[in-house]
Amino acid sequence: MSPNTHPDAKGEGNAVVHPRHELSEVLHQPVRFSIAAALAKTESMDFKDLRITIQVSDSVLSKQLSLLEKAGFVRIKKSFVGKFPRTSVSLSPDGQQAWEHHIATLRLIAGG
Repeated sequence: MSPNTHPDAKGEGNAVVHPRHELSEVLHQPVRFSIAAALAKTESMDFKDLRITIQVSDSVLSKQLSLLEKAGFVRIKKSFVGKFPRTSVSLSPDGQQAWEHHIATLRLIAGG
């Protein structure tokens, strides 16, 4: 068996399927991966703190969060603290599950 195959994954005709097919296309993109990684470590994060943590611009973060929200992976909550708008972001249960599966698949591919 090739080192790049998973013994339990069977494709058409019992051919072994590489585990990369299990990776989330949504989470595979580097900025979205970084967002999920940061959010997986906490209950929620303010938009500003998340932007600083993953080192992207407001517009890049906003665009990627919209894609994650559309996929059902994050929850975005907008509120006000006094007169100031506040946006907080958290992984949804589906997002947490997708994150854990994505990481487990990466570890499987890496052999660890």
